[in-house]
Amino acid sequence: MSISKFQHYFDELETYLELRDLALSTKSSYRSHLKSYLTWISETLAVSPEEATYQNIRDYILYLKKIRKLGNHSINAHNSLIQFFRLYILKQEWNKYEVPRMKYNTPLPFILTKEEALTFIDTIPNLKKKALICLLYSSGLRISEVCHLRVEDIRSGTQQIFIRKSKNRADRYAALSPLALIILRNYWLTHGRPSGWLFPGQKSDSSITTVTAGVYIKNHLKKLGWTYPVTSHTFRHSFATHHYEQGTDLLTIQKLLGHRSINSTILYVHLAKKDLVKAISPFDVR
Repeated sequence: MSISKFQHYFDELETYLELRDLALSTKSSYRSHLKSYLTWISETLAVSPEEATYQNIRDYILYLKKIRKLGNHSINAHNSLIQFFRLYILKQEWNKYEVPRMKYNTPLPFILTKEEALTFIDTIPNLKKKALICLLYSSGLRISEVCHLRVEDIRSGTQQIFIRKSKNRADRYAALSPLALIILRNYWLTHGRPSGWLFPGQKSDSSITTVTAGVYIKNHLKKLGWTYPVTSHTFRHSFATHHYEQGTDLLTIQKLLGHRSINSTILYVHLAKKDLVKAISPFDVR
């Protein structure tokens, strides 16, 4: 599709994205989804965006599902973009009952045992990689939070880590493990004593990217010969689950993770093994 043909839509989109102050990842998705939508309705239906009907939009949603084989969660993201585009750019109405959102399953995430998590970290020879992944598990941080840490964010005196504008757009403090602090200090002393970003990237004055950090995990999995579906978020899930298994209450775990709602934290009740082990079947009570 020629972008110039629809450039005025993208220009207006940028304006409203800035006014809404959406996250960078959301802005990128909206641009990509808008390009996909405009391409389809112009090349497949030969209609303008203003002329597109709810039936046209439903056909596009079914195209995403049946032809492009997108998952329901991704399709809902396209749905959100079209709603945003009609309301803010085209100034048209939106009826959610005409284009319903798709239901989707939320499978339980994979969890490492405590022994597996420690083995994974302990066997990393490179101190920079070890320190980075150690923070994922020892403090339950998101990969983006770790990558954007600055040296001054490590508050060793209070055993805290200052997290700037987390996923919920709020500053917060995470717990700093004393053993993790030892690893961080060893890394800092042996890797040029960085003074800006805690984990500098390849370009000057830039932090390491989340993609690069993810590659660290993928490569070490391969080195260990593990076939587990481990990602950076696996360590955060494992951190919270192991906390709950140790007896930490859910409200404390919520604060440690920086969850806005306790509903997000309740997930770890389902992942923990302690309650299942202690629970006695009524069949066995005679």
